[in-house]
Amino acid sequence: MQELEHPTRISLIQAALRQFGQQGFAAASTRSIAAEAGTNISSIAYHFGGKEGLRLACADFVASRVGQVARVLPGDPACLTRAAARGVLRRLLRRLVLFLTAPAAESVVAFLLRELAQPDSPVPERLYHTLIESRHRLLCRIWSAATGVPAESEDVKLAVFTIVGQAAYFRLAAPVVQRRMGWSGYPPAAIRAIARRLTANLDAILEAEHG
Repeated sequence: MQELEHPTRISLIQAALRQFGQQGFAAASTRSIAAEAGTNISSIAYHFGGKEGLRLACADFVASRVGQVARVLPGDPACLTRAAARGVLRRLLRRLVLFLTAPAAESVVAFLLRELAQPDSPVPERLYHTLIESRHRLLCRIWSAATGVPAESEDVKLAVFTIVGQAAYFRLAAPVVQRRMGWSGYPPAAIRAIARRLTANLDAILEAEHG
């Protein structure tokens, strides 16, 4: 745990997230990443074994941060009542909105978009096994508890992706949204408005599925 929280290691990961996201993995230089992190280039080899190791560490950092957002999820959705399951989904959605509208999410999302666009990137596979599959399956089970629809049905899987995707849009299209809404960044009132709108969308979908 101490190694994972080493200040130099964290600074390198944060600098790499920004530069990999802005320039792409191949174009970003380890010298520039080390300079931004305020350390020497040998620190990358020391902490990560090289540039590729740093890339995977960025993926693990993203998984850890998203995992913190999702810490409201229960271990066993089978014990949830319908009302409790809906409450869990609402809380998760609000936490996801808070995470994605924060300035720090910009580098995380830019990194993910770059890596997803690279056919030879190891990051999507890494994230699928460390984060996406398990969290998505759990969310599907919570959705099932909230609606009574089988967790592994095609419709439930798509519904979960849809809800996450709605929240992600406000980071992916932040400049467009902010310009159209007349917002400078995402002030607290804007974040509350987004959370209300998406929660209303969630409630409407859940009601329709239960009906």
